Amino acid sequence: MGRFNVQQLTIDMDFNWTPVIATIVCGTGALYLYLKWRNNQKIQKKILNARKRRDKSFQQAEQAVQQFKIQNPDFKSSSIVSLSLPELTGKLKDGSLQPDAVLYAFMEKALEVNKNLNCSTEIIMECEAQLKDINTQKKGLLYGVPISIKDNIAYEGHDTSCGVVSKLDQPALMDSVLVTVLKKQGAIPFIKTNIPQGLLNYDCGNPVYGQTLNPYNLQKTPGGSSGGEGALIGGGGSILGIGSDIGGSIRIPASFCGICGFKPTAKRLSLQGINSCVRGQKSVLSSIGPMGRDVESLALFMRALLCQDMFSLDPTIPPIQFNQEVYESSEPLRIGYYENDGYQQPSPSMARAFRETKDLLERAGHTLVPFQPLRLYHTMHELTLRGVFSDGGRTFLSNMKGDPVDPCLCGQTTKLATPGFIKKLISAVLRPFYPRISAFIDGSLGVGSVEELWKLHDNIEQYIQEVIAEWRRLNVDVLLCPMLGPAYNFCYCGSIGSALSYTALYNLLNFPAGVVSVSTVTEEDEAQLSHYKGAHGDAWDKLFVKAVKGGVGLPVAVQCVSLPWQDEMCLRFMREVEQLTAKNKLTKKH
Repeated sequence: MGRFNVQQLTIDMDFNWTPVIATIVCGTGALYLYLKWRNNQKIQKKILNARKRRDKSFQQAEQAVQQFKIQNPDFKSSSIVSLSLPELTGKLKDGSLQPDAVLYAFMEKALEVNKNLNCSTEIIMECEAQLKDINTQKKGLLYGVPISIKDNIAYEGHDTSCGVVSKLDQPALMDSVLVTVLKKQGAIPFIKTNIPQGLLNYDCGNPVYGQTLNPYNLQKTPGGSSGGEGALIGGGGSILGIGSDIGGSIRIPASFCGICGFKPTAKRLSLQGINSCVRGQKSVLSSIGPMGRDVESLALFMRALLCQDMFSLDPTIPPIQFNQEVYESSEPLRIGYYENDGYQQPSPSMARAFRETKDLLERAGHTLVPFQPLRLYHTMHELTLRGVFSDGGRTFLSNMKGDPVDPCLCGQTTKLATPGFIKKLISAVLRPFYPRISAFIDGSLGVGSVEELWKLHDNIEQYIQEVIAEWRRLNVDVLLCPMLGPAYNFCYCGSIGSALSYTALYNLLNFPAGVVSVSTVTEEDEAQLSHYKGAHGDAWDKLFVKAVKGGVGLPVAVQCVSLPWQDEMCLRFMREVEQLTAKNKLTKKH
């Protein structure tokens, strides 16, 4: 028996294993390549199916519009889509306009705008059936008003893709609370709008539906993540829409596309039925809010949503109805202001638009008080960035696993996907030369433990109280500050995170903030870009100049801010800025 084992061992040792090992390695490699190919085929099939659904909805909408025009030969959509929201609701209420004419007018215009801007992911054809329901009820603050909704807002039977393949072919089982309440108020959600891949970017392109373009310049981005909303409303294809905002995602596209946008206090409106690629992140809060052509449209939206229906459907929302008295007040305001936050130097057009608005407010009798954000350098890296990416970006990247990466997101995903130890090394090497970029890389590492996360939350709470104390010390009602702009050239948004300092701060603080378009980029603004040095003189400052270059004629906005739960005060301030700007433009014409 022992002799047999020795002989067997000798045979085994003499056996040539090389071909076997080579076969296993080659087979494993071939299997890996096959599985990767097969997975890519599945991804491409899902993308193709999503595009087919979108195109089919466009065809159905075009047919529906043509059928309505045949039945109503005197129908002219231009006279309808040019109305303001107050004018439109008035005509719907008194019966001089019918909801079907309004719906098909905006459907026709939206299809036209989409052909140029690629801003829609789908037409919601169920809107035709909803017409019958609202015609029998004829009630609600938004009776007969067609409304656009961002892709990530649930509408029964439709995807909330967030621009990633993993969320395709998962139609919502029920409407979000906001869509439900909007329908109860007589509104007609009729179109879903495009977003960037994964939502955490302020451009608007994804591998499923492609890149959305700016309505003022097709070589520019509309901003994001509510970029489809910004482009559609800015292009005239919608009169009122819904976006979401975790770092400026309502306010940036509103600024880039020349419209108004409002980020309410988080939890003022329901988030039930709103999809995300960082679900569970609670350090920096996301808000749902309106986007429209004017401030009154945003206020009407808030009045309509802040009702018993929403409070009943989502009991986690404080039952605070819209305070019309605060919104309509004309008392002089005490306004805090800053032209430069010290972290990202504003573009020449941003600074000029801010100064002009400040001067208008002073001449109107308001008191302007200097105000400077507290410890913004530390706050951006150690609270905001570390809060949004507490997990080092793993949840965000997991939602994009296997996806082709959209060009507008390449810089961002590369940074997040880089292993932590390499990021630490890069951060250390860059620190003496580019401290801001080094600190940003370090902040993107997130936190290492639950204990650190709790400490982060505690630090955020302390910071909020510090800012409120400074606000109280200066005794200001509201705050005026610059708004990021003008619209960028493509593929810069994923590489310049520093520019979010003007918007992301108010997500961290959970202060209501809104944007009002006040000016356009002049030749002089453009010329001054050659003298732009930036706050730090680093690579991001140089990239920022390239991003905003070629902006003559593009919209420029300012940002209005108030304390938490004083949303009506913020809207009232926005309305004041809007009215003073309009009056000033009229005076200049005459």
